[in-house]
Amino acid sequence: MSDDPTDLELWQRAAAHDGAAFGQLFERHSRAVYNHCFRRTASWSSAEDLTSIVWAEAWRRRKDVRLHGESILPWLLAVANNCLRNFQRSQRRYKNFLAKLPPATINDFAEETVSRLDDQRRMAEVLSALTGLRIEDQEVISLCDWAGLSYAEAATALGVPIGTVRSRRSRAHDRLRTTLSTSTGHTTSFAVPSIPTTLTHKEIRNEHL
Repeated sequence: MSDDPTDLELWQRAAAHDGAAFGQLFERHSRAVYNHCFRRTASWSSAEDLTSIVWAEAWRRRKDVRLHGESILPWLLAVANNCLRNFQRSQRRYKNFLAKLPPATINDFAEETVSRLDDQRRMAEVLSALTGLRIEDQEVISLCDWAGLSYAEAATALGVPIGTVRSRRSRAHDRLRTTLSTSTGHTTSFAVPSIPTTLTHKEIRNEHL
């Protein structure tokens, strides 16, 4: 049997201002949060910013939140979903603002590697297939198919019954299957890029510990 403390134990210690316990939670789940944010934005830089916000919010609310179950991941991804909704609204406002400006020279982002740009391009293609889905169905796909949450964990993250998660996922799969078969002539699976190594644990943890 493992001697590693559970998420619940670490969360209780973090609530008592134990930074080391919070750091252990970060080590366990930062990649999952980062992946989730990237898969919803198709942008590594936006995913980094959102991941920092999620963990800063977790640290801020550590004394108030009571976990349902042993894992903190469903709650973290619920926070991420809220951050993503705010991010998407601000992005729409920003794009509307830019559309009113005169054309400008586009900067050459030479620091971004070819692999990162390729991951973003592929993730953007995946997200384009989801644009016809309701936001609730997109969230279920992201949580169950990409983040690997169980129906029960996804239900906790979304604040809905397990049966609702099941029906949303089934409906989303049916629509995606129809959309992809119509556009490509055959069924296509979602190939989600793996997480990069550019976001280190130290970079986030030092912001709120």
